[in-house]
Amino acid sequence: MHDDIKLTTERATRVLTERIWPAVHGTSVPLDIEWHALPGEPIAPAEGLALAMEPYEVGTPWGPAWGTTWFRLTGTVPAEWAGRTVEAVVDLGFDASMPGFQAEALVYRPDGSPVKSINPPNQHVPVADVATGGERVELFLEAASNPVLLDFPAFQVTQEGDTTTSSPRPLYTTKRMDLAIFETEVHDLALDVEVLLQLQAELPTGPRRMRILQALDNALDVLDLQRIPETATAARAALADVLASPAEASAHEISAVGHAHIDSAWLWPVRETIRKVARTTSSMTDLIDRTDDFLYGMSSAQQYAWVKEHRPEVWTRIKDAVAKGRFLPLGGMWVESDTVMPSGEALARQFSQGQRFFEREFGIRSKGVWLPDSFGYSPALPQLVRRAGFDWFFTQKISWNQVNKFPHHTFWWEGIDGSRVLTHFPPMDTYNSQLSGQEIAKATGQFREARHATGSIAPVGFGDGGGGTTREMTGRARRLADLEGSAKVRWEHPDAFFERARGELTAHATSDSAVWVGELYLELHRATLTSQHQTKQGNRRNEQLLVEAEAWAATASARTGADYPYDELDALWQQVLLLQFHDILPGTSIAWVHRESVAQHAAITAGAQEIINRSLLALVGEGDVALRANPAVFAQSGVPALGVAAAAAPAAPSSTLTELPDGGYVLANDLVQVTLDGAGHVTSAIDLATGRDAVAPGRQANVLQLHQDFPNQWDAWDVDRFYRNSVTDLRDAEKVTAAVDDGVAVVTVHRRFSSSSLDQTITLAPGSRTLEVAMETDWHEAEKFLKVAFPLDVRAEHVAAETQFGFHKRVTHTNTSWEAAKFETSMHRWVLAEEPGFGVALVNDSVYGYDVTRDVSEAGVAPASGVPEVTTTVRLSLLRAPRFPDPETDQGLQTHRYGLVVGADTAVATEAGATFGARPRELRGGAGVTPLVSVAGGVTLSAVKLADDRSGDLVVRVYEAQGRRASGTVTVAAPVAGARTVSLIEDTIEAPALALTADGAVAVDLTPFEVRTLRFTSA
Repeated sequence: MHDDIKLTTERATRVLTERIWPAVHGTSVPLDIEWHALPGEPIAPAEGLALAMEPYEVGTPWGPAWGTTWFRLTGTVPAEWAGRTVEAVVDLGFDASMPGFQAEALVYRPDGSPVKSINPPNQHVPVADVATGGERVELFLEAASNPVLLDFPAFQVTQEGDTTTSSPRPLYTTKRMDLAIFETEVHDLALDVEVLLQLQAELPTGPRRMRILQALDNALDVLDLQRIPETATAARAALADVLASPAEASAHEISAVGHAHIDSAWLWPVRETIRKVARTTSSMTDLIDRTDDFLYGMSSAQQYAWVKEHRPEVWTRIKDAVAKGRFLPLGGMWVESDTVMPSGEALARQFSQGQRFFEREFGIRSKGVWLPDSFGYSPALPQLVRRAGFDWFFTQKISWNQVNKFPHHTFWWEGIDGSRVLTHFPPMDTYNSQLSGQEIAKATGQFREARHATGSIAPVGFGDGGGGTTREMTGRARRLADLEGSAKVRWEHPDAFFERARGELTAHATSDSAVWVGELYLELHRATLTSQHQTKQGNRRNEQLLVEAEAWAATASARTGADYPYDELDALWQQVLLLQFHDILPGTSIAWVHRESVAQHAAITAGAQEIINRSLLALVGEGDVALRANPAVFAQSGVPALGVAAAAAPAAPSSTLTELPDGGYVLANDLVQVTLDGAGHVTSAIDLATGRDAVAPGRQANVLQLHQDFPNQWDAWDVDRFYRNSVTDLRDAEKVTAAVDDGVAVVTVHRRFSSSSLDQTITLAPGSRTLEVAMETDWHEAEKFLKVAFPLDVRAEHVAAETQFGFHKRVTHTNTSWEAAKFETSMHRWVLAEEPGFGVALVNDSVYGYDVTRDVSEAGVAPASGVPEVTTTVRLSLLRAPRFPDPETDQGLQTHRYGLVVGADTAVATEAGATFGARPRELRGGAGVTPLVSVAGGVTLSAVKLADDRSGDLVVRVYEAQGRRASGTVTVAAPVAGARTVSLIEDTIEAPALALTADGAVAVDLTPFEVRTLRFTSA
């Protein structure tokens, strides 16, 4: 036979697109329309329903950026439509290629009950499943005219990302607002043809493909294109046999779950996300009601809380669907947060706040962590996931890697402490599956664990901006349940999938199979560690302040009986957790989001400070004694950790400052001696105990470097390797001054460069091995990247960077593509370059990104061999200036604090990092305060608080910070009746009883990097 494959597929494609799909709503009558455009922010639905309306005609432009327009649609079902299914069809001016990123609406009945949402792939509104004819129709649309910001071409500079700069011009023109007959048989025919057409495209040329093509030709031969509704049944009959042919027994199994992945903020503000969640969940509960087996999963307790607060009429439907087991609360977190930058305590709160909400509202707990879209995953996460009580972890983001293809899809992920969690990446590489033939074939073809495992997960629905699953997707799922040539698709709870996968992996386990150790590094979006500095700075500050507030409040409660501010702390933590969402903390949202984020962080700071001040006042009492409160978990300035003592003069002698003949300076104390050149760069930093110089021979440290920074795409997200090819060292100083101020050696430097300027205050305090730099930058650059470089005279095979509850080592070489791809990596408060016997750390107050290179110092030559010495350069990432999606990213005043710690190991770096961002507080009162909790013996304190269940029990979290086993004690200086180990989120677990001594101490044995949460019962 002749090869007619192309002829048949092109015929079927055109008929499907141009004739069958349009015939689904081919018979229609126009609705009468009225409208009311709001002048500002959205209003409550009840107010919207009561608005005075004016006549409106389809085709009239509507909706400026971020506006809200209420439409009232009225009409009458024609009598001749009796017995038919009737729907309203609304096209607000959609671009079908951009679901979730443009205009959308929530449809209400006159009584205020929601129907469903309207968006590009979901334009129908049910009116009557079986019409009687003559029914009066009245619908209200709350329409949002959100601007399309990620348009084609993508990543263009736009001012539409904030109401302060957006255009008032109407963005949309309506195309259709009709009543229409929904031709169910035509809709089914469209899905039959579509599924078969997509399936055959993925099959090899052979009997199955040929028979599908012949069936398509047969169906189209009997389909009258001018009488599609009347001939659709006959056309479907011609396809029945090929649709009924069952799948192979060994076919890949796909566990589908409805999904929308609604970003809590991104190219829209939080206020719009609240409405997006209401719109999407309205549609999903409607779809649940219209299907027998469809399951919809949604993460983020915050999003549920928004619906409960702002859309109670939608909340009732969600609760009903959850109770029926059809609407699945997933993930157990407050939001789908970033997991690289938040502190360990913040991640613990993500889990505790999320699980507490789900249990309180639905009586359930999530069994797994659902994070499909975060930008890499911390190596500390497996332990935190397991200690919070979760059984599994899900993501797909690592499929976005630029260079290396990840070797697993279902595997054990092992963290820095050795904890393992069962992890799954969907092999179709998307969290927005439409169950297309291409996606199904991709899942089958590239599933890495096919030798031992039978299936994978498919999150099904339009996402990012919401929308969710459509009836077309559920129709595809029905046809793909058992279809020859395809994977088998069924709606299934992820818990059931992971239970089956666990059994399959366990049954075929070998010593080295399906295990990934360490971070899940995303080889993309590396610049998210730096973009939007003030958002990151606020996050670091408030994480510390809230942990401090909890500790002082718990101490005040135990010592004075003061009320513990549960509600205040919950509210403040929830706000911080929201701002850790994976498009807010990484700095990849529109200007509106980050403007609000900075303001919200300022408000959180004020709230936390109020709790701290109130608690300290209750503790120290009335008086005029000069006191010093230490908020750090290490002793400093003569004050024990989390204690208050009388302020005393420094025990160490003052630092000295010597001006050099060439205009440089020498700053020294009893531990280190630092030399600066005349421009304020560090030319030497000597550890006086060893005589070792931290600075590489012939090099200068604290050198600011400016790079061109214009990535190939994803401006706020990405920095591409070629940025290193162009660099300008900012060596000139306009002014340098020096002095000794209150025993501290101080050098100030003023620099100008390009369109910006900065001031550095360089200090060396008595008794400190940290040279501190406080920097204020007036930043007015575009598409530039600012770093500060420290060439170190250390031959480091690895660098250690702090992560949650410990540190992570990364090699400094680029032997393989995996190491070479990590040219920008993450840190928390410190990064350490170390060789046996000597190390140098960099500490900071608000930096998350750094890079490291191995260099050859021609000035430093090994004495015996004359071979140039290998040194290590560490650079902190300070500021960027991308122009999408926020064209004014980081413009204006920015502040940083960072420090060079001379003669450091991991213990010194851990302490220096913890105290660098937690300086003692000066206050006056009646007397000092002994710490409520103290630790000893290699145990590091993380948190002191009262239990979330408001029982009055004291919760203490400790960890091992050095990567070695530790035996120590935790002592509570207050009456306690008992102690036990609990989960990360304070649940009771099976654990050996803890013996409590008479002075309130318990012995604690920790494995490397182990996190332990202890609960002390009040006496």
